[in-house]
Amino acid sequence: MDHGQDYVIEMLHITKEFPGIKANDDITLQLKRGEIHALLGENGAGKSTLMSILFGMYQPDAGEIRKNGEVVSIKDPNDATALGIGMVHQHFKLIDVFTVLDNIILGAEDTKLGFLKKKEARAKVLDLSQRYGLKVDLDAKVENITVGMQQRVEILKMLYRENEILIFDEPTAVLTPQEIDELMKIMKNLAAEGKSILFISHKLNEIMAVADRVTVLRKGQCIGTVETKDTNQQALSNMMVGRPVQLEVIKSEAKPGDVVLAVKDLCVHSKLHKKDAVHNVTFNVRAGEIVCIAGIDGNGQSELIYGITGLEKTAGGSVTLCGEEISHAPIRKRLKNLSHIPEDRHKHGLVLDFTLEQNTVLQRFQEPRFQKFGFMKQDAIRDYANLLIEQYDVRSGQGPITVVRSMSGGNQQKAIIAREVDRDKPLIVAVQPTRGLDVGAIEYIHSQLVAERDKGKAILLVSLELDEVMNLSDRILVLYEGEIVGELDPKKTTVQELGLYMAGAKRTEKGGGDA
Repeated sequence: MDHGQDYVIEMLHITKEFPGIKANDDITLQLKRGEIHALLGENGAGKSTLMSILFGMYQPDAGEIRKNGEVVSIKDPNDATALGIGMVHQHFKLIDVFTVLDNIILGAEDTKLGFLKKKEARAKVLDLSQRYGLKVDLDAKVENITVGMQQRVEILKMLYRENEILIFDEPTAVLTPQEIDELMKIMKNLAAEGKSILFISHKLNEIMAVADRVTVLRKGQCIGTVETKDTNQQALSNMMVGRPVQLEVIKSEAKPGDVVLAVKDLCVHSKLHKKDAVHNVTFNVRAGEIVCIAGIDGNGQSELIYGITGLEKTAGGSVTLCGEEISHAPIRKRLKNLSHIPEDRHKHGLVLDFTLEQNTVLQRFQEPRFQKFGFMKQDAIRDYANLLIEQYDVRSGQGPITVVRSMSGGNQQKAIIAREVDRDKPLIVAVQPTRGLDVGAIEYIHSQLVAERDKGKAILLVSLELDEVMNLSDRILVLYEGEIVGELDPKKTTVQELGLYMAGAKRTEKGGGDA
């Protein structure tokens, strides 16, 4: 092993255990100066743990870290920052009520006689944002900006602190295709300026597009490091999952039946602007079909789903589910005929401090199967949780009694999908169901959704992943600025055409009724 000056960071023989799980098992990772180095692996393979060790959030049980060949000790994120290491986390660590500028300079304020030098700080941030193509509105409050924007804020935070080793933890999980292209450009610019980048991902196409080298982890072990120019997506997916993975969705022709969900002239107010977030949207979803709402993030998808599922009040129009008008019905009544895989798994999908088994019965604990005279049937709940864990390969340190907060994001997602699909309702509303999942899990979830469709479920899918939109849906409705601007047939359209509709450059005259 070569310990020259060419490695800016080396993590050597790192081992880290948690209750019931060896997250990192003797992993060695070497980062060259000025390279983009991808860390690839399934959910729960140990990628985030390894990077959290480098950022000082965890201490390794064994192994050492070197910077420029010298052994360093990183006890907390402040040590990491002092060494020039910065990290953009998968779930952003921003303060909602602060402005973008305040978030960027927080903790690294430049003061003069106790006064904050806001003007100089603003100039520096503006300069960075122009230099790296990171467009942000410095005066907007974080709670009012899109996730893509929030991520740019996180990157500017690192640059403001003059970090030279940048860790991106699943940075594209929440971005639109256009934002992903932007981010790739930004990463290349950063590397060209001499920054060294560690990029955690499980999206093979992104790694092939942007990384120089890739280290693959599987179940806590290092499978190997390869140059991207010497490999391909199929080879990487085999290294990552340990078996050949089907990268395409296999499905037969849809056989749509009766209308299950009818949305008519629906309006939902926007929290941010004067105009509606969703304006006069009309469409149907029938039994036995997957209808996908495609669009760039922030075009009203979230509000549309909130209006249908009851998380937001509607401002006009109607939602009819299984023949029953529900646009003003309480959530519990809607859940009678509806399963919801929500966009924000932490806010709306799980109770993070509950166990996995408690989370599997969140909407069903009143059923006689799980309670009697108001007392929980603990054994029935555990058996049920174990069944779902096995069926969906939900990995966690302590099985059904694992506190959900401690599970990896992808496994939290699998738990939600298992619970919602198993509730067996006529309509499944799936919002970005595979966000943050690896190829093996995506393959499984896609096949589950197709199987549910074939059993006669109506499926309303919201996805920002163009591959997923094209592969999984039977009909595509494009939402742009809160209106449906096109209805496309995935078999007859192209990603390019879809992109034009999504960007508002193209629209069909007829709003998305029933084709």
